[in-house]
Amino acid sequence: MTVVVTFALACLFTTVARAADEPAKVAGKWEMSFEGPQGPVTRNLTIEQDGEKIKGTLSGPRGDAEFKGAVKGKNISFSVTRQTPNGERTIEYKGAVDGDNMKGTVEMMGNSREWTAKRAK
Repeated sequence: MTVVVTFALACLFTTVARAADEPAKVAGKWEMSFEGPQGPVTRNLTIEQDGEKIKGTLSGPRGDAEFKGAVKGKNISFSVTRQTPNGERTIEYKGAVDGDNMKGTVEMMGNSREWTAKRAK
């Protein structure tokens, strides 16, 4: 009996450990918001996912920008590179996924801001 219980617990812990390592499911459309210098900013985020790898499009008033990144467990990171009148600028997004919500920080031109995103319905 003890061997059976020990085996069952080992299987349970192995399954839970594997689930914790699996990347969060982020594929789909998201509505992203952050506070910009002129006030609230909203962007549409479309994500394609292949395991831990993600890519997609960030859409806003200046047009669409493609990005690539990764999801490791509940952590997400991606970067967008845009051409500006002052040269190329890379914007780094890092955050955490919690079901149909994400939140994190965005680093751009030496400034850091918080962002949130909700899965679009």
